[in-house]
Amino acid sequence: MQNLYNDLKELFSQHGQYIIDGKLNKPKIEDDGLNLDVGLIKLLLQNTKLKKHFFQDVDGVMVFDKVKFQRFINNKQFLPDCYTEFKNKIGLTVDGKFLTEAKEVVLDFPYKDCVLQGCQDQEDAKRDEVFFNETLAPDDIDMLLEPKVLTGFKKYDASGCHIVTDVTIQDNLIIKGNNLLALHSLKRVYRNKVKLIYIDPPYNTGNDGFKYNDKFNHSTWLTFMKNRLEIARELLRDDGAIFVQCDDNEQAYLKILMDEIFGRENFINQIIWRYRTYQGQVKDYFPRKHDNIFFYIKKDRPAFKLQYQDNFKDTVDFKRWCKHIINGNQIAFGNHPESDSRFTAYLNKYRKEFGEPKNGDIIYEVRGYVVDDVWDDIQALDPKNSTEKTNFRGGQKPESLIHWIISSMTSENDIILDYHLGSGTTAAVAHKMGRRYIGIEQMDYIDDLVITRLKNVIGINKNNQAQLIVDEGCQDYDISGISKAVNWCGGGSFIYCELMRNNQIWVDKINHTNSPKQLIQLWQLMQDKAQLSYKVDISQINANINKFEHLSLEEQKRFLIEVLDKNQLYVNYTEIDDVDYLVSDTDKQLNRKFYSMK
Repeated sequence: MQNLYNDLKELFSQHGQYIIDGKLNKPKIEDDGLNLDVGLIKLLLQNTKLKKHFFQDVDGVMVFDKVKFQRFINNKQFLPDCYTEFKNKIGLTVDGKFLTEAKEVVLDFPYKDCVLQGCQDQEDAKRDEVFFNETLAPDDIDMLLEPKVLTGFKKYDASGCHIVTDVTIQDNLIIKGNNLLALHSLKRVYRNKVKLIYIDPPYNTGNDGFKYNDKFNHSTWLTFMKNRLEIARELLRDDGAIFVQCDDNEQAYLKILMDEIFGRENFINQIIWRYRTYQGQVKDYFPRKHDNIFFYIKKDRPAFKLQYQDNFKDTVDFKRWCKHIINGNQIAFGNHPESDSRFTAYLNKYRKEFGEPKNGDIIYEVRGYVVDDVWDDIQALDPKNSTEKTNFRGGQKPESLIHWIISSMTSENDIILDYHLGSGTTAAVAHKMGRRYIGIEQMDYIDDLVITRLKNVIGINKNNQAQLIVDEGCQDYDISGISKAVNWCGGGSFIYCELMRNNQIWVDKINHTNSPKQLIQLWQLMQDKAQLSYKVDISQINANINKFEHLSLEEQKRFLIEVLDKNQLYVNYTEIDDVDYLVSDTDKQLNRKFYSMK
């Protein structure tokens, strides 16, 4: 957006009718725009970017959008006085009005109206360069957010991995790729269909497992979150809900941002998850041992199911209970021991109402106290002792935490979305609970962590053969986490696919290159094969290649990524038939099925 402001100022400053005492005459510019002044319109049409932004092509006729033009030149960023420039740095405004002029407070920050790409391909990339978080102005965006071609389809079920021949709205999906672009691709099919979104995004601590390279200052982190929350809201059903987890680094900013996107009236609660009791010597001032989970709805208040601490529904093999009764053993439900006589009484009542129980029937349920907004019964995973161990480097949430959220807000077959999938906990829990799910992750560990974890949930053994034996000795499916509580015995399926890379291929190559010589070789290839930004003058770069060679390795990488056209990171669905992209006939068929799903 800033580039567009500069172009407009430069254009007007070159024409005397819009200059008074060396300054732009804003009233004159505004009047001419309202009156559709021919001279002004001809002037705007001379600049390609201004023409694209303020005019629409209607059957070959360029139509001037004077309303859009008026809003633009009346923005505080256009021709601000010194006082306005100073106050703009403060940051908190409401529709351009400052705190003393407004009743509501929303968050205003640099690059708010821009798009932050946020791209990274390995979880342990501990670098300091900023190009991964490249911020794109609206006037630089053309096809970036268009639906993308999906490729690399695989289907996993109890019998192994299969070629995908069909895809339906009932399928569970795991998508690899930039989560912002994946979310916009989902919009075409899943708008107003998702019942629950849970995300555990990067906390902007500078040392969390998902470390972004410039340590994500407030404005870039907020831009990153805003871009994704806005499209996430479009995917939610009117009775849908979103839970966003964070720590104290950004929670105050995040609350105001979510108030703005979802509406303060749709804020339901701020849950405090006390993930660990303090152990060892206390050295800090009241050491922090909790995370925050913000709970918002989209519009209509959804049905809510109370959760109980120490709750336990037993749906195990009925024969096992008979054995316990015969042996006279005490039966324990969570922290609530129950005697054989009480169980027998429940069993007799069950027989009268429902007949003889079958394998898997719920005989009765023991409930503890109602869960409130302080969750202190769920401990963070101990990486040394946890049965949910997945080799994830920090940040993995326990299944029981996600279980409470999903249980409270959804019913069987509802769609759950997690676009910061991480180690795959949300998908694993949703799978075990019989919910449909969509998970998005862009890091390369998706294969080692997420896919492997979900294969274990389904129950695929090393020979890719199903061994889902429903008896107490069976461990060919995942028995950790909530498996016992929900009587999980394996099964189900999910489809894996990827956003089809275009310029992202070059981004990945640049990121993985470790020598300046190799980067020079890449640049030679990029000139012929990559899609470069229209701003790039190849001859000028080559004429100054000696200066490029004197840059540091990271600066060279940053520059080469910046010259790529970001609208072409992935292949757009509208270009699926373009022979240059080599989209297979199978992928074409599956994409057409996917984007026509209802």
